[in-house]
Amino acid sequence: MSKPRRVVIMGAGGRDFHNFNVFFRKRPEYFVVAFTASAQIPGIDSRRYPPSLAGGRYPKGIPIVSEQELPTLIGEHDVDEVVFAYSDVSHEYVMHKASWIASLGCDFTLMGPKATQLRSRVPVIAVNAVRTGSGKSQTTRKVCEVLKSMAKRVVAIRHPMPYGDLSRQGVQRFETYADLDRHKCTIEEREEYEPHLDRGTIVYAGIDYVEIFREAEQEADVIVWDGGNNDFSFVRPDLQVVVADPHRPGHERSYHPGETNVRLADVVVINKETTTDYENIEAVRSSVQELNPGAVIIDAASPITVDHPERIRGKRALVIEDGPTLTHGEMKYGAGVIAARRHGAREIVDPRPWLVGGIKDTFRQYPNIGPLLPAMGYSKEQIRDLERTINGCECDVVIVATPIDLRRLVNMKRPAVRVGYELEEIGRPKLEDVIREMLDRVDAAGLKKAGAKRGTTSEAGLGAGGMKRAARKAARVKTKR
Repeated sequence: MSKPRRVVIMGAGGRDFHNFNVFFRKRPEYFVVAFTASAQIPGIDSRRYPPSLAGGRYPKGIPIVSEQELPTLIGEHDVDEVVFAYSDVSHEYVMHKASWIASLGCDFTLMGPKATQLRSRVPVIAVNAVRTGSGKSQTTRKVCEVLKSMAKRVVAIRHPMPYGDLSRQGVQRFETYADLDRHKCTIEEREEYEPHLDRGTIVYAGIDYVEIFREAEQEADVIVWDGGNNDFSFVRPDLQVVVADPHRPGHERSYHPGETNVRLADVVVINKETTTDYENIEAVRSSVQELNPGAVIIDAASPITVDHPERIRGKRALVIEDGPTLTHGEMKYGAGVIAARRHGAREIVDPRPWLVGGIKDTFRQYPNIGPLLPAMGYSKEQIRDLERTINGCECDVVIVATPIDLRRLVNMKRPAVRVGYELEEIGRPKLEDVIREMLDRVDAAGLKKAGAKRGTTSEAGLGAGGMKRAARKAARVKTKR
């Protein structure tokens, strides 16, 4: 037998593990030397992908090292191929990585849906985005509400965030807050799971998505893929919904894999239309129509609510926004800033003079965050540093604009207000229209009733169903033209 092709997978604790599980794990023609961890997520290197997940060909597991160690890895292990497996980065960033890898003598690979998407026995709606912070979470919640109004049993499967003990995170099921504590969830995980739990939606996440889908299929009429970090779906969807952000026009065609998502979309939701300029909205609309003429476009907003707006007027306000949105999402402001200005804050307080510990490190890594505080909490130590930073700031009120009520996790010494936002469609079509059409189509075709014939969640690839979906999209394009 010829020598296996030696591979390193560049990741951030999510897509990298999935690509290994569904493509590399059982293929003797490849041997994965290591995973590398990017700086997007702090503290996820110096771990090991455990033997229980890596399989029999890797009895000692697989090391996870810093991306900075790639040149040494490639030289010591005679690496043939480096697979890029993380997201929410610019096309320029990806090509700089490709040039770096090529200069080290290796092939550089981007894996697509055909090689990595699973197939489900029940209908799947995938919700993805162009960039982190576009409004995917509230769109996902809206999709779940629509399905429940149709008397469907809904399970949400979340893009992975396995930042803890990997051997315990193969399959995670969340139904109550106690489950969040039991799995020792970070702030980022809680931000994604808690809003679903508040609405009675069961959430699955973890590492082994073959097993995750097998379990979720047992209790769902419809599965909603809750995509994260603007990655494309781990499962082939029957309806692909992608959220675009007119606050960042042009990003829908200049970020990876955000552009892929737009090109794959059945539906593109242009969100936040009431808080940006008309020119930005139309620029995104024109761009989407050029990239994917067959996509249905839904106009939407995410109206902002504040539980105690009277506490903001005339006060010096510290604004806390969603962490990933400000860091690798590169947003300069979010719902908290809008709420502060709308309700008459005298000043938005710059937290940088009072940063401590891990929060200070975050600002070193992302110096363009500006006078806002990202809700970083990937460890107990980072949550403690966040609390010390908040309480050290000289302000009158704290505006919490994170997807969860941060006041439950952090002891704030000053008055705090909570900002909320939900998706609200503008005009027609609405999500209900496209979801109902998809369910009618699936029922009529009988695709899911013959799930065994289509394949199981253990199989990746587009298959006949994916080709039919592509054909439907092509027909829409032809009709529109």
